[in-house]
Formats: sequence, structure tokens, C-alpha cells
Amino acid sequence: MALLGAQAQPQAGQETVAQQAIPDAPKPQVTLPDLRSVAPGQGTTSTSDGDATPDVPAAAAKTTPTTTAAPAPDGQNTYVPPQGQGADAIKTYVVHVDAVDVPFTVKDSKGKLVFGLLPRDVQVFENGASQHIDLFTTDSLPLSVALVIDQSMTQEEMDKVNAALGSLQNAFTPYDEIAVFTYNKRPKVMTDFTGAQSARLTQAVERSKGSGRETLMPGSLSGPMAQTTVINDQNVDPNTAAVRGHTGMALDTPREVHPLNDAILAAAIALSTRPLGRRRVIYVISDGKEFGSEAHTAQVIKYLLTNGIEVDGTLVGDSALPVVGKLDRMHLPLMMRDNALITYQKATAGQVDAEFMIGSIEKSFGRIAEEVRTRYTVGYTTHEPFIDGKYRKLEVRIMGHGNDLTVLAKDGYWPAAMEIRPRTAVPASAAQ
Repeated sequence: MALLGAQAQPQAGQETVAQQAIPDAPKPQVTLPDLRSVAPGQGTTSTSDGDATPDVPAAAAKTTPTTTAAPAPDGQNTYVPPQGQGADAIKTYVVHVDAVDVPFTVKDSKGKLVFGLLPRDVQVFENGASQHIDLFTTDSLPLSVALVIDQSMTQEEMDKVNAALGSLQNAFTPYDEIAVFTYNKRPKVMTDFTGAQSARLTQAVERSKGSGRETLMPGSLSGPMAQTTVINDQNVDPNTAAVRGHTGMALDTPREVHPLNDAILAAAIALSTRPLGRRRVIYVISDGKEFGSEAHTAQVIKYLLTNGIEVDGTLVGDSALPVVGKLDRMHLPLMMRDNALITYQKATAGQVDAEFMIGSIEKSFGRIAEEVRTRYTVGYTTHEPFIDGKYRKLEVRIMGHGNDLTVLAKDGYWPAAMEIRPRTAVPASAAQ
């Protein structure tokens, strides 16, 4: 018994079972992890002490160690990237399929650009419901521009455009990229995307100078001036008539073709593959006439809004006259539309200048490029079912500045999944 009592006594430095410490349970997480940051095989971006990273846009974690936040009208914080990092923030933000970015411009009553707005000044509505702004930036973004030059204009109009094209490159920066398209009977690619200050672009613009459409002269149509054997309005020799077997006078005016829709669609398809973080712009130099395209205007506009592309331009020729603009609003069915460019500009919140003189056309290049570059951009997370294919109506309002400001923003968009997401390269080993 004495031995058993000695064994029962704990040795120095030992603890009984009752005295041993019980391990603490895991600490509860204060905040849930940002599920949008979960990647297959990588998990969340949790810290070592078990606390999850706050739910902030992924751009904030990549661009700066601390989140730069600003109050929004709904009282929640909005991520404002540091100066010069707006393009990277947008590129990272729109990776999520439910994220929507909306560029817009604000002008005062005199038509001048308004700068200095803050997130608390802006409110965005989708289908009538207010949205929390996750991202706000005023950074100048690099441009991806598809330049579309109309060669179906008259010779006089084309001469003015040709003289002004030499100053086009001065409107853009070395960070921009430009592709050149022309159209007459059909669209034609003059060069793929290249640097805005490159010699390749200079040569492409030079090769894009056309002669224009020839004005019809007497003798160019079938009729008495086109025949040599017409007496008293009767062709005495049917073998020499423009139409064999026809003995009377006929004026067969050839139908003009102005495939503006097809040209804009070709430029939009090329722009849809450009990297995120660049502003996608179609810049059209045209008289605005549209006739003979295979693509319909509504179809092209849907493609533009799905891929985040805006249409800007310089309108030349008779279509820039105010009287012609009023007549075009009273468009007759089956007749050529004289100012179709305005339809695209309004649908995509672009800018179109109507100019006549060579000097004015040159100035419009720089004026429009500046406005495109200095857009405000807001981003939010939509609460609508994303892949429903339905049109979403947008409205951007400026709060607390009265009614003297005008907001230029697209009226809506169609949701897209893969069209605007970044294309990541697939390793050769994974492709096999």
C-alpha cells in the first residue's frame, strides 16, 4: 500500500489530469472572407491570425496596401484608386461577371467639361434601383481607337477630310493605339491596332485618303446624252441603246451605297478583343449617310453596348447643316438616312462635332479626344440575374448641384459574360 501510495503521488513538475489545461476553441472570424477572391487551388486571401481580408475591390489589394475610401450617397465607402492607377483598378474590377463600369461626362450650362466631382456627388440607378458605387476614378485611361473613314463622300467633302487627316495623330498620346478602317462599297482594314505615334499609323492614314464619289455628269446615265442614235426621243438603232431593245429615253440613276452600319460593326468586332483597362472608342469621319448595309442599326448598337464601346465622330458635308438634321428626324421609310451617325452617338454617349472648314475639322479631332479621355468612371455590382440577356436601363445623376449640369452617359447596356473579360493565355502544356 505504501508503494501504491508512492506511485499515486505526482512527481515534481507533473500535473494531474484535472490540472491539465484544455485547448482553446478556434477564434470565430469577425468578418466572412470575400468569396469573389476565391480562386481554384488558391483559396481566400486570409491572414495568419484567422481574420479574413475585408470585402474591398480586388483592385485595392493590388494597387495599394491600404484601402482609399470615400463616402458615397448611400453612406457606404467607395474605393478611389490612387492617381494614375485607375486603369488597373478598372481592369481588375470588371473581372467579376456581375460588375458593371459606367463612364460618363458632365458639362455645365455653357457646354464646358465639369471637373472635381467626388463619389458623394454621383448616384447610379439600374432599372430604377439605386446602386452602391464600389469604384470611382477620374484617371485618364489609354484609348483603343478604331478610326473609320468614309470614302463614299463627294469629291469636295473628301478633299477637306484628306487635308485635315494630317493632324489626326496629334490628338492622341503614345499610350493610345489606333486601327484604321475605310469604307466605300464595303469596309476595309487599312491597319490593325498600332501605336498612335507610330510611322505605321502615319502610312495607314495616308493610304486612307480617297478620291471620293464622282458627281454624275451628263452622258454618264442611260438617256439621250448617253446615246448617239436618238432622233425625236426615239433610238433609231436599238443595237446602240444602253438597254438592248429599248427605244425610248431612260434615266437610270445608280443607287448610292453608304455602308456605315457595316463599317461600325467591323470596327466594333476588332475593338471587342482589346485589353481591359483601355477605353474602347470608334471614331468616325463621315457625312453620316447610311444605305445598303447588311447589318441593321439596332443589331450594331446592341453589340456596342454589350462590349462597352462608344462611337464618336466628326460630321462633314451637307449632313452637318441644321436644316438637314431636322429633315433627317422626319425620316421616310426605305429612304437613305442622312445622319445615322447621331443615332450611334446618342446610344453610346459619345460626342459628334459638325464641321465644314478644314481648320475646324482638325480642331475637332483634339477636342473629342480630350473629352473621351477625361471621362468619370464608376463601377458597381449589379443585383440583377446577370446572364438573362435582358436590357438594363441606366441613369447617372449628379447630386447637390442644381439643374445646371448635363450628364452624358449611356442609357443602358446588355449584360455580357465572356465578351469583356480578360483573355488569359493558356500554357502550352495545359492545352495538350
